[in-house]
Amino acid sequence: MTDRSEIKGKRILFVTGRLAEYGLREVLNKLSQQLQFHYELTVMPITVAALMTPAWIARHLQIPDNLDLIVVPGYCDNNLEDLQKTTTVPIELGPHDLRRLPKHFGLGYQIPDDYGQYDIEILGEINHAPRLSIESILEQAKALKDSGADYIDVGCDPGSEWLGVGECVKQLVDAGFQVSIDSLNSSEISNAVEAGASLVLSVNRSNRDAAVDWGVPVVVIPDDFATLGGLDETVEFLATAGVPIRIDPILEPIGCGFTASLERYIQVRKRYPDAEMMMGIGNLSELTDVDSAGVNTLLLGICQELGIRTVLTTEVINWARSSVKECDIARRMVHHAVNHGIPPKHLETLLLTLRDEEISSFGDEFLENLAASIKDPNYRIYAERDEIHLVSAGLHLSDKDPFKLFERLANGEGQNKPPHNLDASHSFYLGYEMAKALTAITLSKQYTQDQALNWGYLTSEEKSHRLTRSRTDKHKSNQD
Repeated sequence: MTDRSEIKGKRILFVTGRLAEYGLREVLNKLSQQLQFHYELTVMPITVAALMTPAWIARHLQIPDNLDLIVVPGYCDNNLEDLQKTTTVPIELGPHDLRRLPKHFGLGYQIPDDYGQYDIEILGEINHAPRLSIESILEQAKALKDSGADYIDVGCDPGSEWLGVGECVKQLVDAGFQVSIDSLNSSEISNAVEAGASLVLSVNRSNRDAAVDWGVPVVVIPDDFATLGGLDETVEFLATAGVPIRIDPILEPIGCGFTASLERYIQVRKRYPDAEMMMGIGNLSELTDVDSAGVNTLLLGICQELGIRTVLTTEVINWARSSVKECDIARRMVHHAVNHGIPPKHLETLLLTLRDEEISSFGDEFLENLAASIKDPNYRIYAERDEIHLVSAGLHLSDKDPFKLFERLANGEGQNKPPHNLDASHSFYLGYEMAKALTAITLSKQYTQDQALNWGYLTSEEKSHRLTRSRTDKHKSNQD
């Protein structure tokens, strides 16, 4: 991507196919005025720009004089060596979707150069560890660490003592994990610490005497959550004994004192301005019927502003199964926002999973011109104005219902005869793409044919089998 500050006054050549010419000119007319650059557009002798390869472009492209940059379609797959050998003018890949050119040149969401720092550590909890095999625990630990967890928190079962806790912790430590032990049982905690656990959750009046001998930092909690009863006494006792502490006033679920519990975090921060603090956020993310990403981001923002540098999260319930990853992304956002004094907006889009940051459309005129100008029978699918649009040579059908749209196509509407290119494979492909288009319309997401819908950090990139086949088997037939 070229920074917008670097293209002012520059002369840029954009390379495309016949199919995209009309839409690209419209985008470039606006963008060149906005960013104050000069552009030329070369339309190659091929219908579909996605079928061009750098080697093919090199054989056909006539490069004008006095250029500063050449932009080729994003489908050229980063393999630009053959083309770059033919000119000294820098060449870069544009976006797959020409509507993304403004973002490509630095408009909209752009990650700042100093973005990505954080100072909140994440404890990823393995719940009910005594009930799991060591293989399962190690597998979960790896997944949590890969998602961003700094500590693996071994959650024990209240009311019983886990005799195998030491062996479990030892294997985790030997495998390279930082481990915290989540228990109030002094004997259980002692065994875990001896095996290598380096943080204890939690300590109150019931086990603070034993904590003096553990030699690791501990998380202090109140004896009575609602009143913070016993907290000051335990903090004083451990501080006098030289035990490093983190204070967790305990976050309560909505409906059970959530707001009052937030007030207690503020109260404790004022009372102990220099103390390390922790917040266990699972009581909100796990106990609220809402996708966890927004909840986690909001809580991480509170932690950042209050100087709470440790969060404990779980991934038990299905809607919170990616909480560690969400917290890893969110801690970078809130760190940047708080340290720069700005809202965490237009920083990145990884946590925008349900809806896209913005959507754009080509409009009726483009689709009608497209249907009138293309010559081949291949189908182009668009999702605009709450309808799925199907465009081919001389054909433009649209409907809200993909089943009705396909039925109209199969019956020959707009063509006066049934289409000849609806074999089983092609029909399956159209059905798959129209299902994606309907999903995009339903959730207000951007749909681009042959590309995966953008689900933020959950996106699974999609390989276009149609384009791959076209490049190898149908390349010549598309050069009309």
